[in-house]
Amino acid sequence: MKVKKDRSNVWLAAAGIVIKDEKWLVVKKKYGGLKDLWSFPAGFVHEGETVDQAAVREVEEETGIKTKVVDIIGLRTGVIKETISDNLIVFLLEETGGRLAVQAGEIEEVAFMTRDELEQDPNTSMMVHLFLKQLQEKSFQTLTPDPGDVFQYTSYKIFY
Repeated sequence: MKVKKDRSNVWLAAAGIVIKDEKWLVVKKKYGGLKDLWSFPAGFVHEGETVDQAAVREVEEETGIKTKVVDIIGLRTGVIKETISDNLIVFLLEETGGRLAVQAGEIEEVAFMTRDELEQDPNTSMMVHLFLKQLQEKSFQTLTPDPGDVFQYTSYKIFY
């Protein structure tokens, strides 16, 4: 799969929230605005991949944990410097295997932490705090209908 480095001015990324035994999977990045803060594993969608596939891939790359999609639970969207459309879709994921491991190039630390630990840690990102407070169960389904040949999709899913 080819990774597109030039994202132009429209960015699409995916994040994964994994909760296991009432502990949340979080990472500390080595760079950027989330450097040294607990945040959810996340990254940009690659060419030829759906946004849900990107969430699963990013979680495994950054943490070693294999997952599957359970739900879409949020969307963060904004414009940077009146130019760049920055979009992040947040998925609830379920662990299916793997073992905790740090991605050496990007990640400083990876951990499963309780809600209390994250709420009390001054290095927990704002978005983690928001999801700690707001995450609620909802009904969820994934459809993979055939949209026909008109758009020539090679992968097609509807989350609702």
